[in-house]
Amino acid sequence: MLFVNMNAESRCVFVAGGTGYLGRPLITELMRRGHIVRALVRTGSEYKVPSSCERVSGSPLDHGSYQQQVAPADTFVHLVGVAHPSPSRAAEFRSIDFRSACESISAAAVAGVRHFVYV
Repeated sequence: MLFVNMNAESRCVFVAGGTGYLGRPLITELMRRGHIVRALVRTGSEYKVPSSCERVSGSPLDHGSYQQQVAPADTFVHLVGVAHPSPSRAAEFRSIDFRSACESISAAAVAGVRHFVYV
């Protein structure tokens, strides 16, 4: 269940991982609540987010590919990761989850994002 303060002002939210299992319903709910949403999408995955969501093409493994398009977001939600992580997938975690999180943190910092959510 998503808990968001219903009395909060509208926010601009940047979502990395918006085409995934958690990202799609999150984007839909954020938009339903009146927030502006920008989603990082890889080429060929644009259709996986609602048409009213702003799409930002780039790679979650390279903040340079999308960093200039994070602003004016005040919130960054990072949902990129390997499904069902486990110790046997440590290398995959480091190369995808950890690296994409570091890239997202860098992009959010440069954009002056006030809230960073890592899932």
